[in-house]
Amino acid sequence: MNENRLKDKKLQGKKIMALSGGVGGAKLALGLSKVLPAEQLTIVANTADDFEHLGVHISPDLDTVMYTLAGLNNTELGWGLAGESWAFMAALERLGGETWFRLGDQDMATHIQRSKLLKEGCSLSAVTAELCKGLGIEHSIIPMSDDPVRTFVKTAEGELAFQHYFVREQCRPEVSGFRFEGIEQAQPSPQFLSLLKDPELAAVVICPSNPFVSVEPILALAGVKELLEARAVPVVAVSPIVKGLAIKGPAAKMMAELALPSTALAVAQYYNKTLDGFVIDSQDAQMAQQIAELGVKVEVVNTVMKTLQDRVELADAVLDFVATLTHIPNNVLGEG
Repeated sequence: MNENRLKDKKLQGKKIMALSGGVGGAKLALGLSKVLPAEQLTIVANTADDFEHLGVHISPDLDTVMYTLAGLNNTELGWGLAGESWAFMAALERLGGETWFRLGDQDMATHIQRSKLLKEGCSLSAVTAELCKGLGIEHSIIPMSDDPVRTFVKTAEGELAFQHYFVREQCRPEVSGFRFEGIEQAQPSPQFLSLLKDPELAAVVICPSNPFVSVEPILALAGVKELLEARAVPVVAVSPIVKGLAIKGPAAKMMAELALPSTALAVAQYYNKTLDGFVIDSQDAQMAQQIAELGVKVEVVNTVMKTLQDRVELADAVLDFVATLTHIPNNVLGEG
């Protein structure tokens, strides 16, 4: 299936990098994995949401992308594993333990194994590769960094660690800003850095993830924006905002509290000069001209992914759009 699709994309043999947060980003990452063969697609996941809880290292965005590509994700909850059981959490509650962050019995195996390997000296990249192998995932899923970066949310109630804001407090506190602890020292993971420098890299796709807390930590890593600019590799983002609402997560709420309009246009303005192309939903077509005036090329398609077919069709549309960006040299696009 992948090879036939790619004959129309002029991207055979070229590499695509997708940047992803959790649920929303993982949907498009899955679509891309159905269109692109494993050797052409690498998914870089945000790890600034990682945290240590109950003695284990938890990587929520990495896990969501892994479970989604493995076909094991819990589509009803939107996170965790399908067919999950909760005996561990029930037992923990009886003992008076913290239960605000729900960890299923199967899910705990992932966190325990990750923590064990990290304590043995393995890098997060190596651990993720091992977990993906165990889950039967062929495409490369890599952490943005092997170094710890932690997101803190500045709120009217004080600064909160991201998972405390997102899960424990259910995004209720009013947001005034963000801080990424450790970002100054953190380096892109080795595979991420290598791909940024790879002459076969044809494009970077920013999946429809929260621009403030899922994408910005990836782009803020040392040298990432500079390498993208120096390489002139086209960067295309898919808007996470449709008709003023976030399809998943608190992005729209955050934008309102930061005195930003909850619009696709505002997302394009936030990304500023990082973007070469921006994909918006047909419900926001009236903003296309204003976005184009920012110097960004615009594609208007259905971006709401309710089914697997929606994910694949959006992935197709994004790749078609990449192939139309005029400043991509012929030797990058190939002959088709």
